[in-house]
Amino acid sequence: MSKRPRYPQELRERAVRLVQEHRKDYPSEWAAITSIASKLGIGTEALRLWLRRAQREHQHGPGATAERERIRELERENRELRRANEILKAASAFFARELDPRLPKA
Repeated sequence: MSKRPRYPQELRERAVRLVQEHRKDYPSEWAAITSIASKLGIGTEALRLWLRRAQREHQHGPGATAERERIRELERENRELRRANEILKAASAFFARELDPRLPKA
């Protein structure tokens, strides 16, 4: 069962844009968030989280999430290769013992 987002992406982007554009019209960012969220019929905490995510992405650039995903993928590949290397070392030691007549058999 796939988890479908509760709010469409277009609504999320519009809500974030509205908060960013009308922030100066309110005494605080939270006041802007609560007002806009109630007008659009969305949760205030959801809008706050969308706004923080948008600020992070703007701060780190649009490629930051792709770069983070690539790093995660490379780290996973690195772990798999290390595990395969340990298996190959163990197999090499096992066969070396089996083939060397001077060493006792396991």
